[in-house]
Amino acid sequence: MKLKTHTGAKKRFKITKGGKVKRGHAFRSHILNKKSTKRKRGLRKEAYCDKTNTAAIKKLIPYK
Repeated sequence: MKLKTHTGAKKRFKITKGGKVKRGHAFRSHILNKKSTKRKRGLRKEAYCDKTNTAAIKKLIPYK
């Protein structure tokens, strides 16, 4: 029986060729006028999930 992909996880994570889990930064969606330009620029950059969470996330998105 095929596993179902977690729809919330598939929108938030991508698996890289090397097996790392790529993610976006939090605190980047609204109330941006009080955050500094420097801080917002840093939040734009890609981030990777910690290796302790990688196995759990890969179970949520088995076919990606």
